[in-house]
Amino acid sequence: MPTPNSPPAPHSPAPRAPVRWVLALSTQVLRMERHLLTALMTLLVLLILLNVVTRYTGMPIYWVDEAAVYTVVWLTFLGASVMTRLRMDFAVTMLTDHLGARGAKAFKVVATSGVLLFGLAMLVMCWVWMDPIGIARYGFDAKEFAAESFNFIYTERTQTLNWPTWVLQLILPIFSATFSVHALANLFEDMGAAERVQHAGFDVVNADAVN
Repeated sequence: MPTPNSPPAPHSPAPRAPVRWVLALSTQVLRMERHLLTALMTLLVLLILLNVVTRYTGMPIYWVDEAAVYTVVWLTFLGASVMTRLRMDFAVTMLTDHLGARGAKAFKVVATSGVLLFGLAMLVMCWVWMDPIGIARYGFDAKEFAAESFNFIYTERTQTLNWPTWVLQLILPIFSATFSVHALANLFEDMGAAERVQHAGFDVVNADAVN
């Protein structure tokens, strides 16, 4: 029990401004993803119920199946981004279990760095694939752009919804960006540049809690 004259407990130094900015951005992104996940899960349930009712009454709506599929796709990528920040992704610890605390920390930093590099590489791939500068160079004329570049992403449409496929595929660059932000925040925490953040509103913080 501390006495009145005992020195105060030492506090961890505050992280530097760039680290704070990344952590704050990751937290804000995580909150937005939580609301989007709730909205998409609600939409998916409504689409499934609509599909069941219309099929039971003999008046099926043909575009509901495709809408449900794309909703699941968006849910999957958003969920993967959230799980990365909450550290609910899978890990094999056969090697790190036999290492000391410093060795395990070093391997954790290496693994998180690999996750960050993957996110950045995917972001670059999406930039090359969607080529926003290229489509702007042709005055956003999708046909002219496709004829010159043989990139038909802006001319393709979905089968039943008849939506431009690039709109639905925007989840890939969005995921790459949010995934990279979360990975960078995790890396700062693993390196000891900041304390691990406790995320309010997420009761499930590990894979074992799901069951």
